[in-house]
Amino acid sequence: MLYGASSALLVRSGLGLEPWNVLHQGLAEHTGLSMGVVLTIVGAAVLLLWIPLRQRPGLGTVSNVLVIGAAMDATLGVLPDGHGWTPRIAMMVAGIVLNGAATGLYIAARFGPGPRDGLMTGLNRRTGLSVRLVRTAVEITVVVTGFALGGTVGLGTLLYAVSIGPLAQVFLRVFAVPSAPDGGTVVAAGRPGRAILRR
Repeated sequence: MLYGASSALLVRSGLGLEPWNVLHQGLAEHTGLSMGVVLTIVGAAVLLLWIPLRQRPGLGTVSNVLVIGAAMDATLGVLPDGHGWTPRIAMMVAGIVLNGAATGLYIAARFGPGPRDGLMTGLNRRTGLSVRLVRTAVEITVVVTGFALGGTVGLGTLLYAVSIGPLAQVFLRVFAVPSAPDGGTVVAAGRPGRAILRR
């Protein structure tokens, strides 16, 4: 839910979105669907790409597809656009920081990566290319495509790109949950969780 709310803050700031939401916004502009619905549809489509990559979804993966889009639309429904530089910058900074907190909570729960992160770690394993190279290539493709479709790229996009890794690392330490002694919480613990942080 916090992911969706933080993304909505970035939308309302009008100063640039996260890479995937640039694509979601561009698709929403051309389909007439809400951004949240587009986010859900794209998430489900990306999840289908896990099949040939032999990735295994967890509870967090499915929740990602079903919850984030709804939370984004709900927040957009009550949050007005920012007018003037001060509220717009405040929304942008709050959106990025809250997204970092959401990332830390999400990874710390160890219930599986989101569809987009799982796609990247799956491509890393299947191609042998580094996670950094795969992630960079995918996100550049997503941003360029989204921008061509009318998605918002700006200061917020750049600030998100350079700060989300460090923020996620900080919040992951804050929200870290010790492993169960019997190793009972191993739903996609380990490699995917660590790989996500290598931005």
